[in-house]
Amino acid sequence: MSKQIKVGIVGYGNLGKGVVASLKQSPDMDLVAIFTRRAPESLSINEPNVEVLHISDAEKYKDEIDVMILCGGSATDLPEQTPEFAKMFNTIDSFDTHAKIPEFFESVDAVAKQSGKTSIISVGWDPGLFSINRLMSEAILPVGETYSFWGKGVSQGHSDAIRRVEGVKNGVQYTIPIEESVEKVRRGENPVLTTADKHLRVCYVVAEEGADQAKIESDIKTMPNYFDEYKTEVNFITEEELKSNHSKLPHGGFVIHSGKTGEDNNTQIIEYSLKLDSNPEFTASVLVAYARAAYRLNKEGQTGAKTVYDVAPGYISPKSAADLRKELL
Repeated sequence: MSKQIKVGIVGYGNLGKGVVASLKQSPDMDLVAIFTRRAPESLSINEPNVEVLHISDAEKYKDEIDVMILCGGSATDLPEQTPEFAKMFNTIDSFDTHAKIPEFFESVDAVAKQSGKTSIISVGWDPGLFSINRLMSEAILPVGETYSFWGKGVSQGHSDAIRRVEGVKNGVQYTIPIEESVEKVRRGENPVLTTADKHLRVCYVVAEEGADQAKIESDIKTMPNYFDEYKTEVNFITEEELKSNHSKLPHGGFVIHSGKTGEDNNTQIIEYSLKLDSNPEFTASVLVAYARAAYRLNKEGQTGAKTVYDVAPGYISPKSAADLRKELL
């Protein structure tokens, strides 16, 4: 590309750090600044050419940043931040509360259209890459069933959600597929599975001193859109145990579509899977690729909110359309 895409980051947790690492592997993109709610001087980023600023200073950069990558959590950060930043920037976010995506889309779409910006929402691997696979599978094999399994791994969104529960000092949540259900799907049995039949959610929680652990457990297990429909285990551990045994962030999962074709009802199975050493670094890599798409779409005049369904694959690649036809098609 003839011009480097100027990028900003909002939030410098695990996902924000992953975006910094991914941008280093993208020569067509240049990181301008990181915006944080913390005191900027408290962040150690070791990037001499990147400014670290308070989030309140972001508006000053609306003419210097082409795309702002929002790295906050879905529970409370993104519902406020994405519509606000869409007033000033093209944006990418990883909003992953599936049940609330339609209303989130509407709130962002109205703002982005008014400001003439492009905001691609709910980018990552689920929602995101898995969403694309579900759509393609169902379109190709309309007579069939689609199943999504996640894990075993640490869910960033669910971990963030439990850390926001009153009385919780720290915590992580593992999503674990129920193997018996997975094998039924892979055999093409097309079982009817409830949410609880597919996954177990296991939480490891460090409680604040003197906190009511029974209340914490109840608040987690009854949390709408996160835990209330699942079999959930809550284990209370020490901060030392959490750091020693639960500091890494692996994840993964798979989408399986089992369909039938022809008069003989031949079974056709599509499976797409991921195995990730670092969930935040992989998710960050997806965000960076779609930041490229947001910039291109906006240059074409396509404004408002978009999802991965609205973005042709060629827009996320740094290669030209001619090179893609020559090298990958």
